[in-house]
Formats: sequence, C-alpha cells, structure tokens
Amino acid sequence: MKIGIIGSGVVGRVLGNGFLSEGHKVMLGTRNISKEEVIKWKNENPTVLLGSFQEAAQFGEIIVLAVSGLAVEDAINLAGKEHFIDKIVIDTTNPMAAVPPDNGVLKYFTTLEESLMERIQKILPDAKIVKAFNSVGNAFMYKPKFPAGIPTMFICGNDDAAKKTITDILTSFGWETEDMGKIEAARAIEPLCILWCIPGFIRNQWTHAFKLLKM
Repeated sequence: MKIGIIGSGVVGRVLGNGFLSEGHKVMLGTRNISKEEVIKWKNENPTVLLGSFQEAAQFGEIIVLAVSGLAVEDAINLAGKEHFIDKIVIDTTNPMAAVPPDNGVLKYFTTLEESLMERIQKILPDAKIVKAFNSVGNAFMYKPKFPAGIPTMFICGNDDAAKKTITDILTSFGWETEDMGKIEAARAIEPLCILWCIPGFIRNQWTHAFKLLKM
C-alpha cells in the first residue's frame, strides 16, 4: 500500500521504517524537507519519498498522523482536509499539554469526556480514523521483543473494515490487537500513554509495553 505519514519526528520515521520493511511505499510529510534528521533518514532509506504534509496526504492510501497532539489540527489544515476523505487514518497522537509532568504524570488538554481522537474525527468527518501506536514508546512500535511474549496494542474507531486493515498491519508489525470498540474508547486508550510514561519519568524505565491477559 501507499502510506502517507504526516510528521517527520522520530515516531513518523520509526513507523516509516516499519512500513518500508513490510514492502509498502512511504512518503514522509514534513514542514521542512531540509531538516538534518530527515535528510539523514532519506539517505538511509533511498526508496522513501519526501514531501509536504499536503503531498503526503495526497499520496497515501493510508495516512498516519504522527505529530504532537498540540500540532495535529494545524497539520491537518496544512495537509488539506479534502485529502483525508474516505481514507484510513492511523491516529498515533496523544493530547499532551505543554507543561511538565506532576510526579511523573503527564497532563492532558482533554478530559475523560472527550478524547483528542474524537476532536480529530469531527475535523475529518469522512475519514476512517483508527487509534493505534499511542500507548508505547517509539522503540517498540515495530517488531517489539519481550520475554513475556507479544504485547497488546489497543485500537478503536467507528469503521470496522478500517480496523481490520490496521489489525493486519499491527500483526505484521509484531503486535496482537485488541479492538476496544467505537471512537469513545479513545477516552480510555489515550490515557494509557500517561500510564506508560510514569515508570520512565520516576525510574528511567522505558522498556515495557501493555499486555491484556484473558481466561
């Protein structure tokens, strides 16, 4: 598939590497194609394409939102809302506020009654948005290896076919997937980032992931 990634930070580049490794075509959308880390990544991955947010959104059959939560609305506007219509959109974002954590606990600019994903869906009503990749560090997004086994990625979204497509991608990326239902479930999934980060902030422990155990 053709994957358009909105955001050239480490999350966008790590996911780009994953998609390239699985045989997909990737365009990395960036505000500045001359950024040193972007040029270095391009040199390491000569088949990848670089472009603006708009070009990446136009290119992608699947679009990945890989920008900060504070920047996502601006990124969508730069990409052009019309380029998201009827496309699957992987929402990796978290609504982190621009303030330090409290005793290791991140602060969000949303509440438990409305997730950032729900705000994005209102901006892009015709997009098939699926929440994924927001509850683990970038080092483990592709082919995570844990002695206890395969970790769980929690997803949600209103389009069942889109969630099936993303589940297949997650399987190829080395994850088991737990579908938590409709978009309202993002109110629970997004705070998993807060929980994931606490051991890192208070003990410098960043090498973990979530696992759902069932009977």
